[in-house]
Amino acid sequence: MKAVVTGGCGFIGSHMVDLLLNEGYEVVVIDNLSTGRIDNLEHQKGNGKLSVQIADLADFEGIKDFFQDVDYVYHLAALADIVPSIEKPMQYHSSNVDGTINVLEACRTNTKLKRIVYAASSSCYGIPDNYPTPETAEIRPQYPYAFTKYIGEQYMMHWNQIYNLPISSVRFFNVYGPRSRTSGTYGAVFGVFLAQKIANKPYTVVGDGNQTRDFTFVTDIVGACYSVAESENTIGESLNIGSGNTYSINRLVELLGGEKVHIPKRPGEPDCTFADTTKIKKLTGWEPKVSFEEGVATMIDHIDYWKEAPVWDTESIKEATADWFKYLK
Repeated sequence: MKAVVTGGCGFIGSHMVDLLLNEGYEVVVIDNLSTGRIDNLEHQKGNGKLSVQIADLADFEGIKDFFQDVDYVYHLAALADIVPSIEKPMQYHSSNVDGTINVLEACRTNTKLKRIVYAASSSCYGIPDNYPTPETAEIRPQYPYAFTKYIGEQYMMHWNQIYNLPISSVRFFNVYGPRSRTSGTYGAVFGVFLAQKIANKPYTVVGDGNQTRDFTFVTDIVGACYSVAESENTIGESLNIGSGNTYSINRLVELLGGEKVHIPKRPGEPDCTFADTTKIKKLTGWEPKVSFEEGVATMIDHIDYWKEAPVWDTESIKEATADWFKYLK
C-alpha cells in the first residue's frame, strides 16, 4: 500500500508517517515546511519506504502528480493558530481552503484511491451548548482558522457527494504529544508550559485555570485516523476524535509541577472542550489508549524538544494577543 501524508513534517503528520511506515506502507510526505520541521522525521532517515517532497499544496501543477497511484491520502497540512489567522485571513484561506481543493482535484483522477482522511478541527463548534459535544452540534466558528478548516471539510464532503470520492473527515480535539509546536500562544499550551518549565518561569494560566480541555494524545489521534481509513462505515462521515474525558488547566499545572501566574480570560474560548466519541467508536471500534497522566509524563520525558522554544510571560502574551481581544471582544 502507498499513502500520501500532507503536512507530514509537522507534529501530527510526522506521527502519522511513523504509524504508516510501521504498518509497512510506502509513504510520500508533502510539506512546504512553513510550520513543519524536517527534523521531525530525522529518525526515519534512510527508510527506503519514505520520500519527502518539499512542495506547497497551493501550487496545483507542482503537487498533482504526487497523488496518482496512491491508495490513501491523509490530508493533515494546514495553518493553525487564532491570532495569525485574524491578522492574515487570506493566507489562511490559501492554505486551508485552496490547498484542500487542490488535494481534491489531484485525487479526482486517481482510480486506485481507497480513502482521503481530512483533518478537520473541533474549533468549528466554537462555544457549544452541550458537553460532551456531538457531531450534530451547531457549527459556530469564532475566527478565520476555525472557519477555513470547516470550509475545507465542506469541500471534502461536497467532492464525496458529487464525484464519489471516498472521503472521511475527523475533527481533532486538543491534540498533544512529542513534537507539538514550539510557538504560538494558543493551541500549543504544552509548548508554552514546557518552555516555561525549562526556564523555571511560572506557567501563564489563562483565567482561573478551571477551564477544561479534551487533551488527546497524538498516537491516539493518528491511530483513530488509521482506523477511520480502514473502515468502510466512515465514508462521507465527519467524526470527533477525543480522549473520552476533559481535564482542567490547573490539573495540567499540577502534573507538570511549578508555580503559575494568571492572565486575562480570552473572548471566544470555550470553558470546556469535550468530544462525544460515540460515533467513531460505533463505526470503527477505535478506543483511546493513553491516559492524561501517562501522556503528560511522556511530555516531560521529551522536554528537551522545547529547549529552544520562546519563553512567554504575561507581558509578551499580552502584546501577542492584542488583536485577539480587539476582534473577539
